[in-house]
Amino acid sequence: MSRSVFRSALWLGFYIAILWAWWMMVSMSRDMDLDWIGRPGPMGQAMAAMDPRMDMYMPMAEFGPLFWMWAIMMAAMMLPTLVPTLRSYDDLIRSANGTRAGWLGVLSGYFIVWVGFAALITGLQLALLFGGAVDMLGIAKSPYLAAGLLMAVGAFQFTRAKEVCHGVCHAPMMYFLGHWKAGFSGGLRMGLGLGAFCVGCCWGFMALGFVGGVMSLLWMGLATLFMVLEKLPQIGHVVTRPMGFILIAGGLALLVHHISYGG
Repeated sequence: MSRSVFRSALWLGFYIAILWAWWMMVSMSRDMDLDWIGRPGPMGQAMAAMDPRMDMYMPMAEFGPLFWMWAIMMAAMMLPTLVPTLRSYDDLIRSANGTRAGWLGVLSGYFIVWVGFAALITGLQLALLFGGAVDMLGIAKSPYLAAGLLMAVGAFQFTRAKEVCHGVCHAPMMYFLGHWKAGFSGGLRMGLGLGAFCVGCCWGFMALGFVGGVMSLLWMGLATLFMVLEKLPQIGHVVTRPMGFILIAGGLALLVHHISYGG
């Protein structure tokens, strides 16, 4: 197989993995009787009202199925944001001693970190579920919790930690040049590092799933779109803080609406 054909096959497999992950999320959402916004139908409403301590098997109250859902969600939402990074490494295959094995290593390291984060957020969702803070669909029961999450994630957009993590994600070539290691193992190490910075940059948008429901396709799509825009070299540096203002304003609006109309 020629190098160009192998390169094309790798990229094709990458995009097929993204499409498969989104197809799985759509299928899971339908199985849970949710529309594309995340609103439950009759069966979904009954599921949301269930007590996780009931003596019956409930996938959304079990670590294994819930972790599987989050892992696929990480693939659907985060793999598209990796395109600029993989393209940067692609350039180094032509101009330096990068290899296709290294390319796969970067992808593997990045995915390992996000799967690890999926395990952490699965544990968080179960803690919130059994603590009575979210329902079985992962939707915050208290408007104060939802508003607090919106404002906290919005405020994070202005922090030094966000600036540092976003700087690495926004300019992956600089990271490669400063941490260059050849081969699959080198790519894996760099992928793990890039994945860690990416989690530091984007964790808040994953947590916002608890505002409108972790299975809301609308939230997943908008969050993915923004995270892709945030990593584009041309515009990524100009969208971060405006999004912070939008999230804080959304949290305040939710609080005002609840106080005014929700009693």
